[in-house]
Amino acid sequence: MTVEEVRRRLAHSIAGQRASDPATIAAIRGDHSLVPGGAPPATALTPASVLVPLVTRPEGMSVLLTLRTEHLAAHAGQISFPGGRQEESDRDAIEAALRETEEEVGLPRDHVEVVGRLDTYVTSTGFEVTPVVGLVRAPYPVRLDPFEVAELFEVPLAFVIDPANRQRQSREYKGRQRTFYVLPYQHRHIWGATAGMLVNLAEVLAG
Repeated sequence: MTVEEVRRRLAHSIAGQRASDPATIAAIRGDHSLVPGGAPPATALTPASVLVPLVTRPEGMSVLLTLRTEHLAAHAGQISFPGGRQEESDRDAIEAALRETEEEVGLPRDHVEVVGRLDTYVTSTGFEVTPVVGLVRAPYPVRLDPFEVAELFEVPLAFVIDPANRQRQSREYKGRQRTFYVLPYQHRHIWGATAGMLVNLAEVLAG
């Protein structure tokens, strides 16, 4: 898939709606989506943004992901996109995603070309996440925040797009049955909200 194809697909991707709208909240993607009769959290949602960084290289494109450190209070040791909650000082979701990415991994915003966004994703922990898709020129400078990020790595975009590389798994968590996507890549297991957003990306890019 070429950079121009990605730009074209994202230009026509579904913009999504605010999950805080009661009329649409149940239809928004989220941790509840794969569970029959599942419902998003009933509590107020906290706006957050992540950057879905697509690295452009001559040999092909890849998705840049982070491995969170083991000592964090939330989602410790999990694979995620760079990002976090939106602050009052952020102009919009794009600003929040670029700011959080620069803080977490040191990727300057002038290295990112924002080309669109994916569907809003609601997590079981009460976050309303806006996934912002950006093209990243390689080579790119990084400076990891050692408190939050243990490692930065890339997954080929071709791997993400191929439906054969995604699985559905279930497990009981806090007395509830959870169903989620898993993308096993090499020795890593990408799962949960990150995997759900990658599936959304694959669907958009597949047209």
